[in-house]
Order: sequence, then structure tokens, then C-alpha cells
Amino acid sequence: MEVFREDAPPLALMFSRNTKHSTYTNIYVTRQIADRDCLEKANVAPLYTSSSSEGLFAGHLSERRCNLSAAFVTQVTEQLAQSLGAPLSGDIFHYAYAVFHSPDYRSRYAEFLKIDFPRLPVTANLGLFHALATLGSELVSLHLLESPILDQPITTTIGKAREVAKVGWTQDNGGTVWIDAGGKKDAYTAGTMGFCGVPEAVWRFHIGGYQVCEKWLKDRKGRSLSNDDIAHYQKIVVALSETIRLMAEIDYVIDQHGGWPGAFQTEAPA
Repeated sequence: MEVFREDAPPLALMFSRNTKHSTYTNIYVTRQIADRDCLEKANVAPLYTSSSSEGLFAGHLSERRCNLSAAFVTQVTEQLAQSLGAPLSGDIFHYAYAVFHSPDYRSRYAEFLKIDFPRLPVTANLGLFHALATLGSELVSLHLLESPILDQPITTTIGKAREVAKVGWTQDNGGTVWIDAGGKKDAYTAGTMGFCGVPEAVWRFHIGGYQVCEKWLKDRKGRSLSNDDIAHYQKIVVALSETIRLMAEIDYVIDQHGGWPGAFQTEAPA
């Protein structure tokens, strides 16, 4: 099952050590040149490299070369015992992205992730590999804001004022993020303008140490939100909600194939 085209646009993994937080969140994806402070001194590893003048994100297919080592691709291929040749490099990328978003992976290796970079366990189970690659592909599409599901907002707006003042969340209306909240941190009161339908888990979701729903608005403090800004924020909420769902599904799929560490044994089951 192919979930990735080798002629797809540039793609890169962003990652860093988890030095400050109890839960590992320092994994993300980009198609653009990225500031390393996006994920606390992030490393950026493109799926393809190029010697052309366009640099690491070259768009010409003939100038691309896979940034995965041949030895690693051979290891994955041999462990999966595929008769149709090596898996596509993009499938390996998506597989890795799913594994790194496994809540069980993050908790199981929490102490290691505080002192070193994440390491990728490779499964010998072809069914698990494909299932995780598919889920990882969905996550990548969400995080790049390319998924069509983002056009189906789960939030509604309330109020007419659009200038961002104090950003806060209350339980009103299934969870509301206010841009003019009263009160103080973790004891906010309702404002007059906000986004209704934001569950607490989405509000508190972190990527790279940042509480996404809060920080995006705080970075726009004193600014009046445009229609495009509002639509963009609603897409962020959908992306985070779907990310939470997919992370749970990743753990479920791994459990169905033997759990940790059995699902990542080095030999395929008989």
C-alpha cells in the first residue's frame, strides 16, 4: 500500500531534545526553511537533499537525493521482508512521524528523551508498518494545514469585537477561548468575543513546549483579527483535535500488534 509519492513537495522533520517539559512534544514537520527556535533549538532534517542552488528544499526531482542512509533503508526493507522492493522513503518518514507521536512511546522513553534525541524502533510487521505510515501521513497533512478536513470547523465565534487583549479559556459552550477574557491564568472568566467549541484537551495541547491555542493568539495581542485570521485559527483547532484522536489511534494500533516492545521485535511473526 503506497501512502506517499516520491515526487511530492519538499518535506522535513523538526526535532530536538526535551529539556524542560514533563511530556515530550518536540516533534513537528515543515515544507519551509524553519527557525530553529520553533521547537526549542530544533534540528531540521529534510527527507531529500540537493546540491543545487535551491539548497535543501530543491523542487527539481532530478536534483533530489534521499536523506535516509542506504543502510537504514536496507535494514527496514530486510526487517519487513518485502518482496516488492524497498518501502518508499516517504512511507518511512510517515511511519517515524506516527511512532514519535505515540503517547506510550513518549511516556515509556520519557527519561531518555530528556537527555537525547528520539530514536526510531523499526518493526518487522508489515501490517503495523503500513498502518502507522498511513496514520503518520494523516498527521503530517494536518500539521501542514493541508488536510481537507480542516475546512470543516468544529468551532463557532461569539461576539463582534476582534482585538486580541487577554487570552483565556472557560468551560462555557463546550469550552470557549476568549480573546478578551477576565480573571487570571487558570481562573479565567468569560469575555465578550471568543471561539466556542474548543475542548479543554485541545486548549491545553502543546507542541514544542508551546500551548498552541493560547500562543497563536497571544502573538497577536493588540491586533484586530481578520476573517482570514479567524478561519486560520479554526483550522488550528480542528488540526489539534484530530491530532489528539490520531495519537490515541496510534497507540491502539500498536497494542493490536503486540504493544511495547513486542510490536517492534526484530523478526516477523511466524
